[in-house]
Parts: sequence; structure tokens; C-alpha cells
Amino acid sequence: MRVYRRRRDMSLTNYKKRVALVKSGAERLVVRRTERSVIIQVVRYEADGDMIVGETNARELKKYGWESRCNIPTAYLSGLLMSKKMKSDKNEVVFDIGIYKPVKNSVVFAAVKGCVDGGLNVKSNIEFDESRLSGKHIADFMEVANGDKERYHNQFSKYAAREIEQKFKEVREKISKE
Repeated sequence: MRVYRRRRDMSLTNYKKRVALVKSGAERLVVRRTERSVIIQVVRYEADGDMIVGETNARELKKYGWESRCNIPTAYLSGLLMSKKMKSDKNEVVFDIGIYKPVKNSVVFAAVKGCVDGGLNVKSNIEFDESRLSGKHIADFMEVANGDKERYHNQFSKYAAREIEQKFKEVREKISKE
């Protein structure tokens, strides 16, 4: 096995896209999701390796009173937090979706929407359904699942979803005031 193809063979890197992004010379907004968190980074290419200019993680939202999960409201709030951290950087950044398939209203697009709404200069023309940002769709789904007690307990036992929209508004205001 050739080393230079290892990341491609493992479906970790699409080198055709990466070369095009690196050639642009712009910094990249990289959004990655894990099972429990969302990681957002602004990355600059350098010959000896990529340099992370700014970074935020959904776990940082705990200090604002938001529990870290990998969902649309968490991604949006993380994007807002990232834009506040990068406020002094006026350069335009390009959205790097990586190996994710572009799915409308997905977690990675919610993070970019948060960055754009927070004032980060992102070169992107994404559209996002505003009603999903606050988590209303999660609360609605919880109401439907409430009939099946076992399913409800397994899926939402740690959620305070009845207050998810109100909590979202409070945390959004805290981040915006900072």
C-alpha cells in the first residue's frame, strides 16, 4: 500500500477538492462532527502543514448553559461562538465540507449559518431552514415519541426538550452580548 493514497483509500481525504481549496489561497472554515460534538476550525495552508488559526468546540457551550450534543441547535451556537472568536479576522474564509455529502439543513450547514450570522466572512451561498435552528423540530419529535415510553426514555432521558427553544434563545443572546 502506498502511503500517499492511505487517506484516500480510507475515505478520509478527497485530494481533488483539497488541492482546489489550497490553490485558492484563502483560509478554510472546516466543520467536523463527532457523535457528541461539533468542531469548527479556521485553517490556513502552510508548506510544512496546515495551521489552525481559530477553533471552537461544542463543549465550550457548557459555560453558557448549553449541553453539548451533535445536533442542529448546538452546531448553530458553536458557529456563533466561532465567529465571535474570529471577530478581529476580516479575511474571507472558504467553507471546506471535507468528505461529507452536502445534505440540506444538516449539522455542518447549521454551523456555517451560525458563523455567517455571527459576522464571519464566509464565501458560501448556503440556505438553511430557520425554523430548525432553535430546535423546535426536536421538541415536536419528542411530543410524537412521548407515546412510546421506552423509546422516549432511551432517546430523550437527558434532554430538557420542553424548554429547548427558550434555552436556545437565552444562550444565543449570551453569546451575542459577549
